[in-house]
Order: sequence, then C-alpha cells, then structure tokens
Amino acid sequence: MAAAAGALPAEWIKNWEKSGKSEFLQLCRTLSENKSHENVTFRDIQQVLYELANHVVKGNLKHDQASNVLSDVIEFRDDMSSILADVFCILDIETSCLEEKSKRDHFTQLVLACLYLVSDTVLKERLDPETLESLGLIKQSQQFNQKSVKIKTKLFYKQQKFNLLREENEGYAKLIAELGQDLSGNITSDLILENIKSLIGCFNLDPNRVLDIILEVYECRPEYDEFFVPLIESYMYMCEPQTLCHILGFKFKFYQEPNGETPSSLYRVAAVLLQHNLIDLEDLYVHLLPVDNAILEEHKREIVEAKQIVRKLTMVVLSSEKTEEKEKEKDKEEEKTEKPPDNQKLGLLEALLKVGDWQHAQSIMDQMPPFYATSHKPIAIALCQLVHVTIEPLYRRVGVPKGAKGSPISSLQNKRAPKQAESFEDLRKEVFNMLCYLGPHLSHDPILFAKVVRLGKAFMKEFQSDGNKQEDKEKMEILFSCLLSITDQVLLPSLTLMDCNACMSEELWGMFKTFPYQYRYRLYGQWKNETYNSHPLLVKVKAQTIDRAKYIMKRLTKENVKPSGRQIGKLSHSNPTILFDYILSQIQKYDNLITPVVDSLKYLTSLNYDVLAYCIIEALANPEKERMKHDDTTISSWLQSLASFCGAVFRKYPIELAGLLQYVANQLKAGKSFDLLILKEVVQKMAGIEITEEMTMEQLEAMTGGEQLKAEGGYFGQIRNTKKSSQRLKDALLDHDLALPLCLLMAQQRNGVIFQEGGEKHLKLVGKLYDQCHDTLVQFGGFLASNLSTEDYIKRVPSIDVLCNEFHTPHDAAFFLSRPMYAHHISSKYDELKKAEKGNKQQHKVHKYITSCELVMAPVHDAVISLHLPKVWDDISPQFYATFWSLTMYDLAVPHNSYDREVNKLKVQMKAIDDNQEMPPNKKKKEKERCTALQDKLLEEEKKQLEHVQRVLQRLKLEKDNWLLAKSTKNETITKFLQLCIFPRCIFSAIDAVYCAHFVELVHQQKTPNFSTLLCYDRVFSDIIYTVASCTENEASRYGRFLCCMLETVTRWHSDRNIYEKECGNYPGFLTILRATGFDGGNKADQLDYENFRHVVHKWHYKLTKASVHCLETGEYTHIRNILIVLTKILPWYPKVLNLGQALERRVHKICQEEKEKRPDLYALAMGYSGQLKSRKTLMVPENEFHHKDPPARNAVAATVQNGPGGAGLPTSLSINAARLEETTAEEPGDKLKEKTQGAVKVINKAANATPKVMTSNGNSASNSKIIKEKEEKEKSVKEKEKEKKEKTPAAIPEAKALGKDGKDKPKEERANKDDKTRETKEKTPKSDKEKEKAKKEEKTSKDEKSKTFVINAESKSAAEKEREKEPSRERDVAKDMKSKENIKGGEKLPVAGSLKSPVPRSEASESEREQKRRKVDTHSSPSHSSTVKDSLSELKDSSAKHYINHTTPALSKSKEREVDKKDLDKSRERSREREKKDEKDRKDRKRDHSNSDREVPQDSTKRRKEENGTTGSSKHSKSESPSDSPRSNEKEKEKNKSKSSGKEKGDSIKTEKMEKSSSGSKKESRHDKEKPEKKEKRDSAGGKEEKKHHKSSDKHR
Repeated sequence: MAAAAGALPAEWIKNWEKSGKSEFLQLCRTLSENKSHENVTFRDIQQVLYELANHVVKGNLKHDQASNVLSDVIEFRDDMSSILADVFCILDIETSCLEEKSKRDHFTQLVLACLYLVSDTVLKERLDPETLESLGLIKQSQQFNQKSVKIKTKLFYKQQKFNLLREENEGYAKLIAELGQDLSGNITSDLILENIKSLIGCFNLDPNRVLDIILEVYECRPEYDEFFVPLIESYMYMCEPQTLCHILGFKFKFYQEPNGETPSSLYRVAAVLLQHNLIDLEDLYVHLLPVDNAILEEHKREIVEAKQIVRKLTMVVLSSEKTEEKEKEKDKEEEKTEKPPDNQKLGLLEALLKVGDWQHAQSIMDQMPPFYATSHKPIAIALCQLVHVTIEPLYRRVGVPKGAKGSPISSLQNKRAPKQAESFEDLRKEVFNMLCYLGPHLSHDPILFAKVVRLGKAFMKEFQSDGNKQEDKEKMEILFSCLLSITDQVLLPSLTLMDCNACMSEELWGMFKTFPYQYRYRLYGQWKNETYNSHPLLVKVKAQTIDRAKYIMKRLTKENVKPSGRQIGKLSHSNPTILFDYILSQIQKYDNLITPVVDSLKYLTSLNYDVLAYCIIEALANPEKERMKHDDTTISSWLQSLASFCGAVFRKYPIELAGLLQYVANQLKAGKSFDLLILKEVVQKMAGIEITEEMTMEQLEAMTGGEQLKAEGGYFGQIRNTKKSSQRLKDALLDHDLALPLCLLMAQQRNGVIFQEGGEKHLKLVGKLYDQCHDTLVQFGGFLASNLSTEDYIKRVPSIDVLCNEFHTPHDAAFFLSRPMYAHHISSKYDELKKAEKGNKQQHKVHKYITSCELVMAPVHDAVISLHLPKVWDDISPQFYATFWSLTMYDLAVPHNSYDREVNKLKVQMKAIDDNQEMPPNKKKKEKERCTALQDKLLEEEKKQLEHVQRVLQRLKLEKDNWLLAKSTKNETITKFLQLCIFPRCIFSAIDAVYCAHFVELVHQQKTPNFSTLLCYDRVFSDIIYTVASCTENEASRYGRFLCCMLETVTRWHSDRNIYEKECGNYPGFLTILRATGFDGGNKADQLDYENFRHVVHKWHYKLTKASVHCLETGEYTHIRNILIVLTKILPWYPKVLNLGQALERRVHKICQEEKEKRPDLYALAMGYSGQLKSRKTLMVPENEFHHKDPPARNAVAATVQNGPGGAGLPTSLSINAARLEETTAEEPGDKLKEKTQGAVKVINKAANATPKVMTSNGNSASNSKIIKEKEEKEKSVKEKEKEKKEKTPAAIPEAKALGKDGKDKPKEERANKDDKTRETKEKTPKSDKEKEKAKKEEKTSKDEKSKTFVINAESKSAAEKEREKEPSRERDVAKDMKSKENIKGGEKLPVAGSLKSPVPRSEASESEREQKRRKVDTHSSPSHSSTVKDSLSELKDSSAKHYINHTTPALSKSKEREVDKKDLDKSRERSREREKKDEKDRKDRKRDHSNSDREVPQDSTKRRKEENGTTGSSKHSKSESPSDSPRSNEKEKEKNKSKSSGKEKGDSIKTEKMEKSSSGSKKESRHDKEKPEKKEKRDSAGGKEEKKHHKSSDKHR
C-alpha cells in the first residue's frame, strides 16, 4: 500500500474535485494509449486503480466519487472491468485480514457502487464466498461452496458416459462376432473398423468399452498381431491419445489385489502396443506396481541378508548353538515361502523381451538396480533367448565346431526386433550390451554361454591373424577390449553361478588360452577381488565356497586324496579363485599339506590350473606378508612352503609358467631376491636338477660324468620322467625370452644382495640370500645347458666380452653361462669335420678335435683380453685363461668308479627281479629290459667320455707350452692364476671346487713350463683366514671341498716315496730354485726331495691349524661358522698329526661350551665336528711319524762340513731357496727384500700386539679339561707306559723335556731346512743313549738300574701331576710367562706362541746375530758329555726364538763356515780311529732297534711335555712349531754323502766314539735328570713372572 501511495499524489486527493479527478483521468488515458509495452501498461493501470480504491478504503475519498471516475475509466480499455475485478479481489483479501471494521465497510460500499461496472459472474469467480454473501450476490456461502465442488467434480473427474439404458446388448454380441471370426481370409482391419463404427452408431455402443473389448479379444488371439495392431492404430485416431493407456492401466490395476496374478497375455498385448509406439512407456509405467522405491528397498534387503549369511558362515558356532540356529533358519524360510505380490514391471519387461522390443526393455531395466531384473529367472531366460536369436547367423557361420550339427534357432517374425548379427562389429552394437544387462545370470543358459565363448574364440582367431588393414585393426582392438569386458562382467561371474560345470570351464579355457597371460591374470584378479562383492548372490556363493573348502581341507590326508580331490575338483569348476585362495592360505600355515594337496589337484580343468598359477603369484606378491621371520635371519616359512608347493604343482600338472617366471624376473629387476626360492624349487622339481651343498663325494663324482650317470648317481632323489616337465619349462623360457634375462639378473643380483638389498638386513640373512641367488643361478644355468639346443644357446647367449662389459655380468657367472655354448660348438664342429673326412685313425680324430677347438676358441681368446688389464697377460696367456674357464670336470677325468658303482647297482636290481617270485612275468621282463637298457647306456656313455677325455688331454699337451708366460716372476704368475682362475671358480659350485683342485694337479702333471706346483699349493694352504672369513655358508662348504681335494693330492704324494718319486720327482713344479724364466734347470739337486716335501706338508698342516684356531678364537659368527664348515669338509685328510688334532679339539670343545646358550647353530656345527674329529683320532699319527726328525745319521758331521749351517743334511742351494720359496724369487735383489720384510713385520707386530686377549685365552684354553683327559689317559695306558719305560733309556726323559722347550718357539714359515742344525744336536743325545743301551745289553748288567729309574720317574710324574691339579692358576701363569719370555727374547716383536695369528714374515734386523749364534751351535753340536748336551739344549731353548725368525736366509759366506767345520772334523777324526771297529757292530744293532725306540721316544716325550708345561699353548707349539723335527729326516742326502766321500765315514766314526764316551757320564746323571723337570719348571715360572712384567711394559711402550 505504501508503494501505491507514491503513484497517486496526496494533492490530487485533497483537490479531487478541482484538479485531482481530471489529472487521474489524464493519467489513465495516457497509460491506456501506450500500446508498446503491453504488460507494463497492464501493471501500471492495475497499480493506479488499486491506489484509488485504497484511498476509498482508508476514507480519504468517497465511494461515489470513485465510482463516478471509474465509470469514465472503464471505457479506456476492453479488459478494464477484469482489471478492476482483480483489484477488488486483492483488496478483499487484505481487508478481510484487518481488525478495523470501518475499512471493510468502505470496501463493501465501493464494490456495491461499482456493481454496474463489473459483471456478477466475474465477481463470483474472484471474490470470497463470504464477501459475495455480504454483497448479496449469493444467498448462502456454504451452498455455493458445495455447488462449486460438484461442478468441478463433474468437469474434471466424471467420465462422459452414454446412457447405459440406451446401449443395446446385441451390438456387443455382434462386435464380438466381428472380432472373433476367422481372420485367415481377405478380411482386413479397415473393413472390420468400418463395421465397428456402424455397430457403435447403430447400437449406441460406448466407444471406450468397444476399445476394451477389442483389447480383450486381442489378448485371446495373440497370433493375429498383424490384424489387431493396425485395427487398434486406426481406432485410436477417433479417440483421445490417452484413452488406450488409461484402459490398459485399469486392466493392470484390476489385478493389483493382494493375491491377484496378472495374466501373461495382458503383458504381451501391452508389450506389442509399446513396440508399435501406440502407447508411451512413461504413461503406462505409472499404472504398474510395485513402485520403484519398493524395488530399491527389496534390493538393499537382499544385500543385507547375503551379508548376514556370510557372517554366519564365517562365525565359529558351538554345537549347542547350532541346533537353535537351524530351527530359527527354518522358521524364517517358512515365512519367506508366502507368495510375494506380483511384480507387474518385471512381467511387462519379460513380455517386451519375448516380442523383441529391446529398447523399451532396456529403459525399464535402467530404472531398477543393476542385475535386479535379470536375477529373476524368467527375465534372464527371455533375454538369453533374445541373444540366441540375435547371434544366430554369426554363430552358424563362425562358431559351430567342426562336425557339430547344432539346432538352428528361427528368427522373430517381427520387423521391429533387433537386427541379427552378421559380423563381429554387429555383436558390439547390440549383443554385448544385452549380455552386460544379463551379468552373472547368463548362468541360466549354459548353451548360450558356450556359444558366446565360441564366438569369442573365433574372434580371437581373426584378431591374431595378421592380414588386416589399419582401420580394421583399430576396430578389432575396440572389439577385443569389449570382449575382455564381457568376459570380466558376464562370463566369469556366470561360471561362478553354474553348478560345477566342467565342460563350460574347458570351453572357456579354449578362448582364454588365446589371451596373453597378462590379460588372463587381470581377469582372474577382478574375478577374485571385485566380482564377488558386486551381487548378493555372488556374496552368498563365495561364503558357501569357503565353507565347503574348509570342510574338505579339514579332512584332507594322504590316505583320502582321491575322494577329497574329487570334491576339490567339483568345487573348483565354478569358484577356483576362492577355493585356491583358501587352500594356499592353509599351505602357508601347514607345510605338511603340500603333498596331499598336490596329489588332490588332479581333477582340475585347464582353466583352473591357470587360475591356480595366478593365485600362487598373488599369494607370493602379497604386500602384507613379511618375507623374513621375526629374527630377521631366515626367510619366512610361508614363502618356503609356497615355493615348495610351486615346484611340485608345476611339475605334476600342465600349468603355464610364463607368469611365474616373469614375476621372478620383475622381482629381480626391483632388486628383490627372496623370490628366487620359487625359481629354484621349480627348476629342481621340473628339471630334476638339484642344488645342494650336502652332496656326498660319490654323488659329486657321478656329477662329473654324462647325463645318464648324473641322473642315476648324482642326485638324492631318483629323478625320473622329467622329460616332459623340463620341456615345458624350456618352452616357457624361450617363448617369453626369459632365459637369458633371468640368468643376467641373477648374476647381477648376487652383488645386489650385498650392496643394495642387504643394507639393513642381518649378515646371516644376507649370506643366505647370496647363496640362494648363486645356487639358483648355477641350477638354472645347468638346466639351460642340458636342455637348450646348440642353436638356441648360441642365439641367446652373447659373447663373453659382451656379457661382462655390457651386461656387467661377473666373470665367473659369464663363463659359467658360456661354457656349455663352447662345448656344444666344439662338438658340432668336430662332428662336421668327422663327416667331411672319413679317416678313422685315432690321431686323425684327435687332430680334427684340436682343429675344431681352435676354430671355436680363437674368438674367445681375443674376447677375454678385454676382461682384464694388459699387465695380467704378461704372466698368463689368454689361451690358458680361456682354457681354464671353458673346461669342466667332464673334460678332465672319467669317473670310472662311479660308472662301475651304478652298473653294479643295476646288476643287483636285476638279480633281485629274478629272485622276486611275486612279480608277474611280463612286469619282470619289462623291468629287466629297463635295467639292461640303462646299463648299456651307462657303458656307452663311459666309453664316449673316455674318448673325449683323451682328446682333451692331447689338446692340453699341445697348448701347455704357451700357457704361462711368466714375464715378471713365477710367484706373480701363481698369484694371477690363483686370483683370476682358482679362487673365483673354486667357490662357484661343488663340482667347480673339485675341478680347480684337479686342474692344478693336471697343470703339474703336464709339466707346464713356469708353473711351480710347490708355490701354488703353498699359497693355497698358507693363510686361509681371509678367504674363509669372506665366504658365505655355501661358499665355505665349496672352499672346504676344494681344500679337501688339494689335501688329498698332497696326502697321496706324502704317503709313499714311490708315488712321490713317480708323480713329482722330476717335475718342474717341484723345483726349489726359481730361476729366471726360460730355464727350469734339470739339475737333480734343485728338486725338492721326498723328506723335505714331508716337512713342507707338515708346515702346511701346521698353517691350517694356526688359521683354524685363529678363526675359532675371533668370536665372530662368520669366522667360526665358516671354519667349522671347512674343517668338516677336510676331515678325511686333516688333521693327520696328533698334536695338531688335539689343539683343534680343545678349541672346538671351548666353542661348544661357549656357544651352547648363545648361538645354537654354531653349537650344533661345533658338536658335529667335534664328534667326527674324535672318531678319527685313531687315524692320527705322532709328528715324528708324519715327517722324520733327523736320526743320528752317520754323515751328520760330514754333512755339516759340506753344507755349513745353511741347512744340515740338505744341499745348500735347496736350503737357501726353500727358505725363499714363499717370499720371493731369486731374481729380486736383497735390498728390496729387506724393505719388504721389514714393512711386513711392522704390520704384523701391530696385529700381534692388538690381540693380547687371544694369546692368553689360548694359553689356558683347556687347562682343566686337559687335566681330566690326562687322568683318563693315565688310567687307560698305565700298563703300556710300563712296557715302554722298560725299553727306554733314562736319558730320553730330559731329552724329551729339552725338545719340548726347544720346539716351542720356532717361527712358522719355511723352516724345514734351517732347523736341521738344531735338530742334529738334539737328535744326537738320544742316539748316544741308545748306544749305551746296547752296550749294556751286551754286558747284561743294567736291568735293575733301569727299573729303579722308572719307579722314580713314575713318582716324579705323579708328583708333578698332583702339584698341577692343586695349582692350575700357577700353571697358567707359568705358561704365560714362558710365552712372554719367548716373545721378548726374539729381539723382534714376535707373535706369541699361543696367539696363532696369521703367518709372520720374519725380519732381517737380527740376522747377523742369528747367524753367529747358529755357528756357535754348530761348534757345540757334538757334545762329549751328556751334561754338555743339556747345557746346549737349555741354551737353545733360550735362543730358539732368536735363531729361527728369519724368513729368507741369504746365502752365507761359505769360507767362514768351512773353517769352523774343518776344525771340528779334525778333532773327530782323531777319536774315530780308535773306535772304528766297535762302531761297525753298534751300527748294525742300531739299525735293528731304530724303529722301535724311535716311535717310543716321541710318545713318551709328548706325554712328558704335556705334564710339564701344563698349558695348551706351550704343548701345542712344542710339537707343531718345528715342522721339520723328524728323526728320519734327509735320509736320501745322507745316503748320497756316504757314497761320495770316505772322509765322511771317518768323521762319523769319530763322532760315535765321542758319543760312547759321553754315555758313561750320562748313566750317572740319569736319575738327576728325572728330578730336574720339576725344578726347572719352578725356575722358569719364577723367572717368567719378571719376564711377564717386562713384556707388559714393553707392550705399552710400543
């Protein structure tokens, strides 16, 4: 109202009569004439009139004034009265709300005044009934209201009916007769329509009822579509368009009662009318029940129910609760069986599908939840039928299998039905869409399922053929992706709902196998992880499958594999993913299920096997699972179980391997090597190639033979029938080009394990992974070598330089991969040459073989040059390098024993078959034939290998002169050989370890120039600590095998002089003078003779002991584990010397005690070794039997004269050069040498001082256990001792003691020769004692004396024993003191006896001093009195550390030596003349008794030494420190000397005379000697304490 006031100024109202009225009229006229903006004008006039009337209501203007002006305004426009009525209507509403009565009265008066302007009718339309009543236009408002409602009802809701009484029934009868007549003649719908029109007119029929009757008749006569549809269409032109829809709606409504059932005929009629567009679906849809919301609710309820069922199945229900649950379920099911109300929408949908109206059907389905409609079987079947019809022509053309007749399906007699598919493109347009709506419910029609799959197969055939244009290819790509979608959304879910239909599964596999495995696995993944959650039915099926799987797996055992397998098979046809997922989860927990599960999978279809492969890969790749156990040192058991299952299942069943192999390759690319476990298992099971470190030597030997021998004797399990499975594996590798990539990835990953993957991991695990990676590489390479043809191999494996330089393959692995290629290549070339020329002579064959070798290997020789620096080839030739790496054990030796063993086994088998009475004859015959065939094969193979080996050896004989160039030094050559050939290869595989040892022997036997066998063996045995410490577990085992084979050779040479002479005597490998190249010298004196070789072997044994003890004492896990593995492997040949064995035994015993609680795996290893070591104790020999300490040779003095102190009893050149063996060759000048050795000593000294703990611990390592052992030994061998003592001389005891002390501190390296001087002095005493004995025997006087002596001896022994038991700690101190003494006396900082550190190069510093002392010893070395002997011995004891440090004794100035020696000789000659005759007799006696006494003395002395020194360190070293303390040393030389000069004879006799004299003195002193050990010991300990202090302080000072 406020707004209105603005348009009509207040002045106008005030001066209404004067000017206001005219102004108002003017305004109205202006507004009415403005025609341009019609609606604006209309609004403005409304506004003006409203304001005017409003002034009247407010009382500002009288109603008559207003009516007057309005009567003028009315004429301005035709609709002015209507506008005015509108204004009154608004004011009516406004005033009725107001409380002020006056305003309402003003309004009423205004309306009354204007009644003549607005008609009553308009007012009645627009004003309230109450207002009308107050205006007097109507009598009663209530009646007016009722009347208006009636009128409205009549207008809008009542149908216009003809008067029923006017309709005549006869008309309807005639109508039905018209419609029901026989329509087969010429009667058309137009004709009938005219008749119907006539009937309606004539009989006053209701047209709507006529239409209803037409529809009824059509329902009853559905076959006359072509008549009724045009009729209804024509009829509809006379009606309103909605009529038909309404009539149909009423028909449907009639059946919507609770138990009503809509007839299918009505649905069909509606469907046909919809198809012909006579009605709209939207119009009809609203008449149908149930409403869409109800459908949605029902769908949600089904999902919830499905989930509840799943929950129930996964819950653990106790038996008491089970029965209650079942009853409840029954009640619920009964409730459900009440009939659900009819779903008219689905009924209509089914009818639409039947008549082929796909468009309308699709739109109905779109309004429902996905797959809701097709989950009703009739609809699914109707849709399937429609698909059948649509694909019929295409299926008949491309899908029908050969020879199948099939039953053709007739097409719909309906032009509006979907067009039938003639090509694959048509499929995409319609059929794929229909199938998508079907979803999992294609399961209702297995035949259609098969048809779709066959069409898929036909399409794939076309898709994979190449002859397509680019456009076609693009179309095909689209089609292919559609096919994949159909497979994912329709085929696989449908298979799930089919009840164990194996045929469908096989049919589907026919299509699936044409897909690449990547697509297949993607489909399986979707099927397993997503499809099952997409539909309530599938959710239920999944739960039921798991439930059933649990039931089967609980009952699966080895005994019921068959029935359980059948159940698994049944279940797997429909739901393989779910079933296998559960089975695999069980296998991961319980590995004992693997065998029964593998056996029970024999009833699966091909598709299921493929799904199984996918499930395995998915389980392996599970990111939630840890691949390591919680201790981080071992691979998880679930992974091991899965790998084992993989191997077994892939071997037994024809499952495609590509996916699994690619998975392993991808993991390797990602730098993860855990999954190599799978590859290892698969190759082992499928190809029968085992990789195990636990092979026996027999198996290893068999592995060096041909393929047949390997299969028979090389593996643990009898490998049979791997031909098919290995072929499958080979094909998978070649088809997908995975053979070489896997090899290269493994070879590279070996280092990756250490440097990348192993970063955070435990060292033990890193070792395991490295071993696994390496073993798998060896196994996989072995598989490729034995299964790939030459062409395949050569085509795939690049040349050696490419492998190493481009692919960065480690050299050992690169040669390992190339080796079979060379062998194949050579044999094929050889065969070609043989065919070309028919010459049969052996030489011709060999010549051809060598030619073929040259042809194949020449490029290799060139290629290897790039692998190493040029200076490498100064020492070894590329030819030698390539030869070493390209040969195998098969080429070097024939394992005759192995062949014989297997042939004998077969003979035994045949005999057993003959003796077996129960075996049926035909089986007997078969078995015997098999055995005979096998035997023939083996013998043939042996013969073939023998010929091959002979050819190879011929080839090597020709090559050998060019092998080692040694342009620098022999030492350097050996270094290169070990570094580049032996060490990398000996830890590559067990067979390679054997090969390396064999190759070294072969190079020696071939008398290869510039090859020093002695140096080579020396370097191998000298310091194994570093090699052992850097090995993994399996490498340690292989390294142990290598050492074992090397030791076997050495032991063979050591065991028998004849063998040594035959195999090493004149061989260049055993020259001790290492001259410049080109001259190896044939001088016999330069050869290492047998006795010295034995000393050297003892030195090697000692070195091994030292290294072993060092490793055992480090406390490092790797050191201890590896050395125990190595020691176990070399047990057959080491330890052979008793004292070394005991030293080891004590250390291992200590490990057992220390590690029992801490590291059980080390404890187990140590216990195992300890047991084996004890069992071999009986085979060990005392040191003096292992290598002879010098006997009192007749030529001793003469030898001294001749050779000087350089090495008693040895040729001078030998003694000097043997000393040089390890350090350097004769070519290097002295100054250089000094620098070298001094530098080395400094380094070593640091090392020695850095380990004081080790020293002491070794010293006391087993003092207590030792005491116990001694007691036992004592008890056991009291009697033996008594006997021995009777035979021995009293003088033996101090001698033994002296020996013990003296031997303690000799340094470890090449001392076999240098020590002879002191040995001579020592050995003379026992001999003089023996002569005494013999003199006594002749006189028969001293038996009583002897017995007395021994009684005293036994007493002193036991006293010493007791004392030691009381004071073990004091004894330990004594041991330490002795060590420290020895340490300091050397002048240089020597490694302590107990420390057993790595061998120390000796210093040159105190050389001159040592030389002087050595000369002194020489002058004193023929004593005239036994006390002199003792003095010299004690002197020796103190100075021994000083004397024998030097590692490389330079040649001595021989003139000085000779002067000294001549003086000695003159003296001895004078004495000897007198006693010459007597001596002859004695010598004969001595020869007789020599062996007995010789054996007895060391045993006794050993025991005595043990008791006196009381500690491990001292006793160990008293024996082991002097590798050449052997009484029979150097007999050869002495024999030579004898023949050379008669002067020596004289010298000898003089010496013996001297001894005789001394014997009388020594008799007297013998008793004192026995008491001396204890005293001496005390003296030592007292002095030792001071020494110890001094030692400590000097340590600090350093």
